Parts: sequence; C-alpha cells; structure tokens
Amino acid sequence: MKIEKNTAVTLRYKVLDLQGKLLEESKAPMVYLHGGYGNTFAKIEEALDGKEKGFQTTLELQPQDAFGLRDESLVQTIPKTQFPPGVKVGGQLQGQDDQGHAQTFTVMKIKGPVVLLDGNHPMAGKVLRFSLAVTDVRSASDEEIAHGHVHGEHGHHH
Repeated sequence: MKIEKNTAVTLRYKVLDLQGKLLEESKAPMVYLHGGYGNTFAKIEEALDGKEKGFQTTLELQPQDAFGLRDESLVQTIPKTQFPPGVKVGGQLQGQDDQGHAQTFTVMKIKGPVVLLDGNHPMAGKVLRFSLAVTDVRSASDEEIAHGHVHGEHGHHH
C-alpha cells in the first residue's frame, strides 16, 4: 500500500544535527495520519508521499521547516523566589505566553537570585537531519480521519 492521504504511517526515526550528533531517536514507532493533518512536518509528508513499507530516507530540514526559528522574546529571566523549591537546570515548567497560550519553558541557568527560562523548542533554530524508516502503512479508519489523528497503539489515546 502506498502512502497517501488518509493512510496511517508507522515510522522509526532518528534526529541528528549537521555534525551527526544524535539528538533524538524513537523508542517506540511513531504513527501519524498522512495527508496534511499537521501530525508531522510538511516536508516529511512530502518526502513520504507515494512511498511504501520498507522505504528509508534521510532528510535535511531547515529550522522553518522543523521546530521553527529561535524567538529571543521567549527567553525570560525570572526571580528565583517565584519558583518552587528544587528547580534544576534542564527542568521544564508549564507557563503561558503573552497571549495566554500554554507554553513549556526550559530552565537554562540559575544564577544567584534569578532563573533564566527559554520557551523555544530545544531544537528551534537548528538545521536537522531526519533519518526515517517506514515500517507499516494502512488505511486509516473513518474515526481516525474524522478526529485527524491515528488511534490505538503508538497513536493517540482518548
């Protein structure tokens, strides 16, 4: 079966930087609904469209095609007194951006009485290599198409 709109695609993937350093690797297969539902990057869908189980490729994505460009307005310095005890560098906190949308911030540095937070995705601003291997392709169910994502094992659970 070919990958086309409304197919459920199962992938194994690795994300590397341009120097070949492994940044992320799928522990379990990733399953997404193909066809412009926003479940994976558009450039990945474009590269997989029309392919079949067993297809493998490596793509180089520019920041704007992956996790976006860095936005320095998402870097904030907050008084340490505003944080719960035990805040550590590398920890993540949930907050809100200026428009009230949920935002994840990573603790980048704790320096004396202040904490430096970064609301950018850790891979924002980076050119990335995605190594992809298609391990399965199937027709999506009517319910998955209506919901815009894959259900069940390795997919979305309600």
